[in-house]
Amino acid sequence: MGLSVSAWVAIALLAFLIVVAIYDVTQTRRAILRNFPIVGHFRYMLETVGPELRQYIVTGNDEERPFTRDQRRWVYSSSKKENNYFGFGTDNDPTRPGYILIRHSAFPVQAPHAGEPGYDPAYKVTPMRVLGGYRKRKHAFRPGSIVNVSAMSYGSLSGPAVEAINRGVALAGALQNTGEGGISDHHRRGGDLIWQIGTGYFGCRDERGGFSLDRFLESVATAKVKAIEIKLSQGAKPGLGGVLPAAKITPEIAAIRGIPMGKDCISPAAHAAFSDVSSMLDFIEQLADATGLPVGIKSAVGDMSFWQELARQIDVSKRAPDFITIDGGEGGTGAAPLVFTDHVSLPFKLGFTEVYKTLAQRGVAEQVVFIGSGKLGFPESGLLALALGCDMINVAREAMLAIGCIQAQRCHTGHCPTGVATQNRWLVRGLDPTNKSARLANYLMTLRKDLMQLANACGKAHPALVPLDALEIVDGDTSTRSARAAYGYEAAWGLPPADEIALHRASIS
Repeated sequence: MGLSVSAWVAIALLAFLIVVAIYDVTQTRRAILRNFPIVGHFRYMLETVGPELRQYIVTGNDEERPFTRDQRRWVYSSSKKENNYFGFGTDNDPTRPGYILIRHSAFPVQAPHAGEPGYDPAYKVTPMRVLGGYRKRKHAFRPGSIVNVSAMSYGSLSGPAVEAINRGVALAGALQNTGEGGISDHHRRGGDLIWQIGTGYFGCRDERGGFSLDRFLESVATAKVKAIEIKLSQGAKPGLGGVLPAAKITPEIAAIRGIPMGKDCISPAAHAAFSDVSSMLDFIEQLADATGLPVGIKSAVGDMSFWQELARQIDVSKRAPDFITIDGGEGGTGAAPLVFTDHVSLPFKLGFTEVYKTLAQRGVAEQVVFIGSGKLGFPESGLLALALGCDMINVAREAMLAIGCIQAQRCHTGHCPTGVATQNRWLVRGLDPTNKSARLANYLMTLRKDLMQLANACGKAHPALVPLDALEIVDGDTSTRSARAAYGYEAAWGLPPADEIALHRASIS
């Protein structure tokens, strides 16, 4: 007896689902589908009709946090080289206090687009300052990108995610900060590195967990390390050190960090190699003398007495970090207790301006290169950071979005559905480094292009030349203040030194 029609339909449906499942687990473009065949399609179906549903019953495009739907859409579209324009006007409230407004010039700089006469596809935005230049380090260099990738460790991120970032920065001519977890093989895929050394001294640690100069030099010699960053604290959990849960620790990670399996990896809150500003500067000089590399520090901003003493020491002793990376308290690639995430350390705009003003008042701000991080991966916030005195900006979570993060906010669980922030083998296999590295490079280049376009709209040839007076901060429905007045900057603060401005103008004339 033949099969019934319903049986044939069921067989056909089953065959169809098997074909879809085979396709999902073998394709490399979408990590969600590789990790969750068939059911993953529902995510994209809901995403397609999501704006219409949310418009009436859930949230608006600017209500979600930490990144709004509009922000995520812009990163996703930019990373895929899709249309990242928005139609029908802004749905922001431009009279909201704190809102950034940019005063464009009546005489903008004319920059030709692709296909127009004079267009140079090789031209890219470059920072003004030389890392290690003031201190005349042997291997001082001028980075090729004003936008780089911030510190995210292998362990916190998966191997394929780290590899995708490393290959992506190589494509974009940018730098990757390793995070405090040491240098892995995933960091050795062609991209230049800033090696971050935290309180755990992973990759340069002796048997007792202290700093080892010999192991430090061995690690530097094995990778494309362009600079060293000493991490004092980070925005996600300032004052706590780092935590890598035991569930995320693989034999490879344990070997790289020099730690045991089966136990949480705890980085101390403070360094053992130094205990005050003066000994920290001695440690910086020790590393710089041993390698010839620029050496800087990274910190979130809390007690200002540290920065006041640092400014005094730079002025009096002539020792200085080659660069200072300021991380805003809104930073968040690391898992942390809620109270530290929400209430400890200053947000970027408040913290950075206090540090910059402290050094500027002492007359030593031009002796260091400033790097900013903390939700600066969007053109308007990046331009404000540069106008406030940053020479470069770092992006972290925005880079994660570019390589596939969907803001599931499960980084601390080991169950990141896109394979970005997990060591789960099934989830990790969904992230294809080749595809995602291109997306990261596209995002970085788009952000640099938009920063350049904003600078041109303000009548300047480079984002670093845009003055604070070109930006306004909204006070209320009927008033604004210039960013210079809002943050209490003196007239010359924020712009590069005069000799750097002259050098840059000569290079583009």
